Amino acid sequence: MSKSNVAKFFDDMSYGPAPEADTEARAWLKNHGSAFGHFINGEFVASKGGKTFVTHEPATGADLAKLAIGTRDDVDAAISAARKAQAQWSKLSGHQRARHLYALARMIQRHGRLLAVVEAIDNGKPVRETRDIDVPLAARHFYHHAGWAQLSDTEFFDHVPVGVVGQIIPWNFPLLMLAWKVAPALALGNTVVLKPAEFTSLTALLFAELAAAAGLPAGVLNVVTGEGETGAMIVEHDGIDKIAFTGSTEVGRIIREKTAGSGKSLTLELGGKSPFIVFDDADIDGAVEGVVDAIWFNQGQVCCAGSRILVQEGVAEKFHARLRRRMQTLRVGQPLDKAIDMGAIVAPVQLKRIETLVKQGVDEGAELYQSDIELPKTGSFFRPTLLANVQPTSIVATEEIFGPVAVSMTFRTPDEAVQLANHSRYGLAASVWSETIGLALHVAARLQAGVVWVNATNLFDAAAGFGGKKESGFGREGGKEGAYEYLKPKAWSKAKPRHDYVVPQLRTTSGDFAAPLIDRTTKLFIGGKQARPDGNYNRPIVSPKGKLVGEVGEGNRKDIRNAVAAAQGASGWGSATAHNRAQILYYIAENLSGRADEFVARIAAQTGRTPGSARAEFDMAVSRLFTYGAWADKYEGLVHQPPLRGVALALPEPQGVVGVICPPEAPLLGFISLVAPLIAVGNRVVAVPSEPYPLSATDFYTVLETSDVPAGVVNIVTGSAMELGKALATHNDVDAVWAFGSQALTEMVEKGSVGNLKRTFTDNGKAFDWMDPAQAEGPLFLRKATDVKNVWIPYGE
Repeated sequence: MSKSNVAKFFDDMSYGPAPEADTEARAWLKNHGSAFGHFINGEFVASKGGKTFVTHEPATGADLAKLAIGTRDDVDAAISAARKAQAQWSKLSGHQRARHLYALARMIQRHGRLLAVVEAIDNGKPVRETRDIDVPLAARHFYHHAGWAQLSDTEFFDHVPVGVVGQIIPWNFPLLMLAWKVAPALALGNTVVLKPAEFTSLTALLFAELAAAAGLPAGVLNVVTGEGETGAMIVEHDGIDKIAFTGSTEVGRIIREKTAGSGKSLTLELGGKSPFIVFDDADIDGAVEGVVDAIWFNQGQVCCAGSRILVQEGVAEKFHARLRRRMQTLRVGQPLDKAIDMGAIVAPVQLKRIETLVKQGVDEGAELYQSDIELPKTGSFFRPTLLANVQPTSIVATEEIFGPVAVSMTFRTPDEAVQLANHSRYGLAASVWSETIGLALHVAARLQAGVVWVNATNLFDAAAGFGGKKESGFGREGGKEGAYEYLKPKAWSKAKPRHDYVVPQLRTTSGDFAAPLIDRTTKLFIGGKQARPDGNYNRPIVSPKGKLVGEVGEGNRKDIRNAVAAAQGASGWGSATAHNRAQILYYIAENLSGRADEFVARIAAQTGRTPGSARAEFDMAVSRLFTYGAWADKYEGLVHQPPLRGVALALPEPQGVVGVICPPEAPLLGFISLVAPLIAVGNRVVAVPSEPYPLSATDFYTVLETSDVPAGVVNIVTGSAMELGKALATHNDVDAVWAFGSQALTEMVEKGSVGNLKRTFTDNGKAFDWMDPAQAEGPLFLRKATDVKNVWIPYGE
């Protein structure tokens, strides 16, 4: 070969095909007659309805297998099997479950090549990715959670399994999403009914077959295939204790609404439009390679794909030139070719959506650039695409395309970068590229995202939790925070249904004055000031014997609006030092303790309880303030050491503005038990006090006024729990709602939360014992008050 030919080879870097053999995968399909029933109670069974659908190979469009469509009878059978198995599975020791999970991890490794090839054929992604990323990470999740199973008796001694878990997984990472969900569920004593995506069910069925061969007891893992209707049956089934869903935000909203008031635990990992921020001091070539991993990995069919590129103006021209040059070297081809960068889009319907959105982006003024490369003649393929000079309000900048399409815009300052990055209804992930680590971490802390990668992208590990904020869903998968999603506190499982509270009626006799001649109506407390209610209506507060104790303002939707605005304005509380918050909580407790007789008398007058009982509540309220003063600077994050040269910082962050509907009982203690943990970790609160006994909370704002609490951190609006709770649940500037009261209140709040998918913490109509620290204080409440952000920081060799 001449020198000129060698030079030409290095110039064009052309590759020949390097196909992976699919003999074993095709043999597995043939062994099943390319037709599968559901996997229920340890064996494949035909659908009771007899209906089937055909799944296709994305790269060729050819028929791949015939799958059963799950009916209500099939779902009933799977849940019945899971319920029966759960009784025994949960009674196994942690060590016994750990051995099963270890066996599953080894089974994945032993059959790794078969799983990788089936996944590539079924999904269309490159076998290089399934072989080197999906399968090893799936095994890692089972190994990691085998460890949590082994340690569960000591690490989670005060928790019990949720029960039977319905899990619905997407088509973009079929095997990996199965591992993310099944591993923690089984490790902690739950059993599973899994519904894979209709496009990509094969690796779930293969895994179930391998799990049975590994000795997993029948009924512990059940797989029901089908379309959206099958998933809906699982969501709505009374025999399901928890739903874990990964998929679109639109479907996530439906699931939140359908499960409202059911008592089902819920985690949602939804869509994203993740920012990829490049500062002018970044390693440009490194950042360009980062874009390749961020948006062209798995054909861009990644919920956390770095699809919004934000480049500082000074390097934008250079960055885009190098990015366009790099795009020309990407190879799109058959998934089993080990030398390709991108495979096929999962289905024609998804390809059509990508094409439509790109056209809309161009129509709105975006500059289109696509790789000038040859695509396969058949199947669903799309070129690597860049849309430059996109406006922040363009549809391609706001909507998740879920394809190999990056959109790009520029910024001038770090503040503008943060503003653009956070200008999204999503909050799943982000990447920050800068050689100045101080700048990168400063920006990372301000980003509204559950995961932030510094000078990297799309890093995952079973030890580091993954999940989003805002309309990217709630809950975490992986890490210890993900393990808690499959557990419930033992103390809460003892709670009994709350009895109905009947507001006493005012009783008057001849000669009595129903109210004092001087107006002493208690006002609302908004933005650090006492405020009259918008409607100028008041409500009497009456003792159980019918005697007037006082009057409070009747708050309405506008009062909630004003209180939320005040809370938004107090955002500095979240960035205050934990030491400062601790001092203020101690100060509140000190000032409250000096007014013991007054508060004890008020509790007794409202509730009709004995002075001794009222005193016990007051003393516990002071103690609880001290408890959260103590926790304020001790509820800290972790440093994960994933299997790479780097660390992942797991940082608990406040959720933001939280609406609180206090329980009707325990007027002072219930209020403090909910408000104190929230403000201890940096949230701002709009609280609705006990509806029948609100005067303890309105007396408490006079304590806040003298305790250095910044204006807007705690706001108090009295009135109807249902009416004010609805205003909080539907308010898009409220980030979470805690609601304790009737079962109807729980259902209303959870349904109302679907607008911006705010977090909810409710008692589902059960009465807590607020005097019992095991039920009513500590890390249980602090976990509910925070989201964990994982910041990944690779540091090289």
